[in-house]
Amino acid sequence: MLLVRAIIRPEKVGTILGELASAGFPAVTKMDVYGRGKQKGITVGEVYYDEIPKEMLLVVCNDEDKDDLVKIILRTAKTGEGTYGDGRIFVSPVESAYTISTGAEGL
Repeated sequence: MLLVRAIIRPEKVGTILGELASAGFPAVTKMDVYGRGKQKGITVGEVYYDEIPKEMLLVVCNDEDKDDLVKIILRTAKTGEGTYGDGRIFVSPVESAYTISTGAEGL
């Protein structure tokens, strides 16, 4: 199993969640997050914003589903060619997962 963490623009969340559900990935955790990436914040007029609001989506999937999941997020999160601030995807291994209500192991 793998954990896919996607940090994306807030305005892209609805589109991405819809595409993930249509592709068979209905289970997603969403969090409001703040930070900055390569762009090191933004300046609007005379105001510098060091922390930019983003959303983080967490999806646990089987190893063989990772490529499809990542492709969906890449395709739907992108706002333009080479646009900074579209986000980042991280993939990490998951040792095990349990359903709390039943105690069942696995997805």
